[in-house]
Order: sequence, then C-alpha cells, then structure tokens
Amino acid sequence: MRTNEELTTLCKKHVPPGLAVLTASFVKEARGAIIVDMNGRELIDFAGGIGVTNVGHCHPKVVAAIKDQADKYLHTCFHVVPYDLYIDLAAQLNELAPGDHHKMTMFVNSGAEAVENAVKIARHATGRQAIISFENAFHGRTNMTMTLTSKVKPYKFGFGPFAPETYRMPFAYCYRCPFGLTHPTCNVACADHLEDFFINNVAAEKTAAIIVEPIQGEGGFVTPPPEYFPRLREICDKHGILLIIDEVQTGMGRTGTLFAIDHWGVVPDLVITAKSLAGGLPLSAVTGRAEIMGTSHVGGLGSTYGGNPLALRAAMAVLEILTKDGLLERGVLLGERMLARFKDMQNRHEIIGDVRGKGPMLALELVRDRQSKVPASDEAKKLVSLCYSKGLIVLACGNFGNVIRTLMPLVITDEELERGMTIIDESLHELRG
Repeated sequence: MRTNEELTTLCKKHVPPGLAVLTASFVKEARGAIIVDMNGRELIDFAGGIGVTNVGHCHPKVVAAIKDQADKYLHTCFHVVPYDLYIDLAAQLNELAPGDHHKMTMFVNSGAEAVENAVKIARHATGRQAIISFENAFHGRTNMTMTLTSKVKPYKFGFGPFAPETYRMPFAYCYRCPFGLTHPTCNVACADHLEDFFINNVAAEKTAAIIVEPIQGEGGFVTPPPEYFPRLREICDKHGILLIIDEVQTGMGRTGTLFAIDHWGVVPDLVITAKSLAGGLPLSAVTGRAEIMGTSHVGGLGSTYGGNPLALRAAMAVLEILTKDGLLERGVLLGERMLARFKDMQNRHEIIGDVRGKGPMLALELVRDRQSKVPASDEAKKLVSLCYSKGLIVLACGNFGNVIRTLMPLVITDEELERGMTIIDESLHELRG
C-alpha cells in the first residue's frame, strides 16, 4: 500500500499546483467524523470536506441508497429519458424550503453551477441585468461566481476579465463594521446603505437580484445581526428586486436548522443548496418561487449530469437523516456545547477577538490584540498546523486568513468532539509559548 509520502511525490508530478492541498494526509477510509490516512493515522475531522459531510462520512443510509441505485441505472440524462427521482427530490425541497408558497426546483452539479443558474433565472424573470453581492462573499470559481466573490487572492487573481453588471457592497460584519458603528445602536445602517448604493453604484430599477450567504463561509463565518435580513427583504420588496440566499455552505443542518436563513425568519425568492445536500456526491439545487422559476423558455435551463440518479438517492437519504433521525436536534446540542467551550477559551486566550456563528457553524477570529483588532493571520496558520499535528483537521478562512472555523460532521460523538475542542485549546496555549 502506498504511503502519504509516496502519494505526495506523485501528486506534485501529475496534478497542477493551483489545486491547493491543505494536509499531508491522503485518505484511506472515513467513517462518521474520523478519517484514516494511508499511513494508518486517525484524524478527527472538523472540516467535513469543507462543509460537505454534515451527515458524516459514509453514513450507512447514504451508502445503502447509492448501492441500491447503482444496480438500477446510473444515467439517462433527465432531459432525454426522465426519472421519478428528480421529481420526488424536487418536491421534497419545495416543501422544506422557507415559505409556504408554490415552489419549483432544478438540479445541477456544484454550488457554482447553482449560483450561475440562479443569476440566469433572476435576470430572465425580472428583465433586469444587475446583480449585487457583498464584500467578504464567496460564491464559486466560475467566471460569474468569481465575479460575485470578493477576495482576489487566491480566487480571482489572474483569471479576469470578469462578468459585467455585477456590483459589491459592504456586509454586516459587526466585529469590523465597515461604517465604524456598533450594534445595536447602529440600527443596521449596513442594510439601509443599500438605498444609498442605488444612488451611487447601480439603479434599483436595473437590479435583478441581491445574492447573499446567511453566514459568510470563506469570508470568515461573518454572521449578521437579527434585524439585517428582514431589512434587506423590505428594501428588495420595495424595489422589485429578488433576494437570492446562497445556502451552499450554511444549508442542510449546518447551523442547527435545515436552512440557515430560518434563523432570521426571512423567506427568499430563490435559495441555493449544494455541498451537504447529497452527503458527499456532487449535487446542487436552485429552489424558488414557481412564478420566477417558471419564466425561462424551454431549453433555457439544463445540465447533462444535473440531477444524477446516484446523487438524488443520496440526497433523499440525507434529508431523511436530517429531518427524521434527529440530526438537526443533534446539531443544536452540538452548537450549544461548542459555543460554551469557545466562549470559555475566549475568556482565557487574548488572541480570540470574536466568537460567532449559529449552531455548530462557529468561528474564532484571531487578533494580535483586542484593541487594534490586527488580524493574527500567521498565528491562525500555525494553529491549524498544531491541531493537525495532534490529530485534528481544522480550517482557517476569512479575508485575512485569521478565522478558525468548524464544519465537523453532525454525527460526531461526544468523545470525538471533546477531544477536538481540547486539541484547539491546547494549541492556543502553545501559541502563547
């Protein structure tokens, strides 16, 4: 059997360096929240394939569904010879997505593809072209989604020119308020800024949609205050602008609810799901109001692989696990335990400037000192390395790379969770040494 070291050598020879590899471990097998690498080392997974394995690695129900489907048919292309799986999963998502209105769903393969299609649908339905996204946002790596994404390096550097008629405004980053204000006395001025944005950047009458993550993922798990999304919804309604909620990383139980936007009590016009939707298989969806989803002409939407039968069956199993097997409730409990531990760490480690998130989607923002809030980017990188050396995979994020985020599978055991949190705590102590 090949070792991690042998595979690293082969990877450098055969795979382009633009594909970043964050650990020295190559996976041999994975179950639940544990990954075993090719050298036989066990690692606690707080990364979850970047938010893809909310129901755990190789969940038995997901594996059984895939095996059962593999014996029947793998692909016919829904546009050529359709199948009931596509309709059945669409119906489930239409029922589960926020709002009690009539909805429709289409499937593609990745989060970026779903964002692209949501933009197409919004433009077609409104007859407008402009799309507004936000600073710190991440929406993908295709041309349009790179354009909507905020951070230049590594995501956009050297890959232009970018798509036209896209605009970016400040987000509700309370810890680093772009307006120099403090919540709640700010009265969410960051949301009301949208009205000024229409004056100085793009006219409301030309804006098809605003696309926004409920909690910014790659941007640093930036979590808006309770009033933010209701205010955005009001402004969108006032000007006939569609609200697209990107739940690629936040959805499917990541925050303790099926959709993170539920925490704000807001109903989007279009909602995008991917990552954990199919438990590790490539599948994404655009779900939205039927009167919007139904405007595109026949043949205007489509994907050869979109709604692959194996992925659809896996997604059905995922939804059953989340909604019927108590995993959402487990997520709420995990979030409560983790938040208490992180708050305790914040009290003892001056380097933790902010603790934020919802449910088990939590983050620690590391700073050189709390007064200046200078990002502790090098320290965050070192912390990730220290955790890995102790058997924990954890990821950094944020525009400065100074935010430690948690995306562990929700099936993680109490003992695994405790061990992982202890490793973070121990590593924070070592940073001071």
